[in-house]
Amino acid sequence: FWNVLKSAVRKLKPVNEVSVMISSRTDTGVHALCNSAHVDIQRRGDKPPLLEQDLVDALNFHLKAEPIRITRAYRVHSDFHARYRAVSRTYVYRFASGLRHHTEMPVTERDLCWALRDTRLNIAAMQEAAALLLGTHDFSTFRALSSETPFKNPVKTLEKAQLESGVSFSQRHFHRDIPFWELTFKSRSFLYRQVRRMTGALVAIGQGRLSVSQIQELLEARDSLAFPQNLTAPAHGLFLTDVQYRDTGTNRQFGSRISLYSLYVYANFRLPG
Repeated sequence: FWNVLKSAVRKLKPVNEVSVMISSRTDTGVHALCNSAHVDIQRRGDKPPLLEQDLVDALNFHLKAEPIRITRAYRVHSDFHARYRAVSRTYVYRFASGLRHHTEMPVTERDLCWALRDTRLNIAAMQEAAALLLGTHDFSTFRALSSETPFKNPVKTLEKAQLESGVSFSQRHFHRDIPFWELTFKSRSFLYRQVRRMTGALVAIGQGRLSVSQIQELLEARDSLAFPQNLTAPAHGLFLTDVQYRDTGTNRQFGSRISLYSLYVYANFRLPG
């Protein structure tokens, strides 16, 4: 994703070396309905800074062959950082239950929703367990190990963990009663694969493979290796849907030809990890 965006910025022929910083990195197969990035652009000679809408149009022109679109751009202060200034990130995990076979899913949902076969879910138990995840906890059990594990604080504050019914784009026309569900998680930041592990555990509770009390036990274990094997939800049902900032620092009083822009990005399909 960032390499594609970086290539598009280079085609604007800025004087400076192009560097693109994104707010959130995702696993291979995860989607982004809203991501954000920042980029420095220095124009040649006495050219004024690009207007925000002109930048959006120019980048989308160069991105037209890619499933990525810039939706908004803001000129921001020099100390803005797309990753470290974010105050919250929201992910939505989509899944469908009650299917006899994955082929019962509409083709428009392929790689966009987790199809649970032969499953009737205990929604009340899932909601009860999700409530236990709210607040500030050591989420070590819910992160996968990576090279960054020693440098990441496992204590996170989960502001939202909500399960509600969802919809399919083709639901009205497909003439098949498939229950769609959405799990929404909101926090300032998440650990590696934290959302997919939380989702897998909650679905296992809905299926009766785990009890509600085991969510608390997993939290208290504070050990990534304590998480049950093969319980992590697949990547393709997960969507980054929102990145929030308290203040983007938007200001029209700039004198420098080096301009920092904050970009909001929509990626239609899967992003590389």
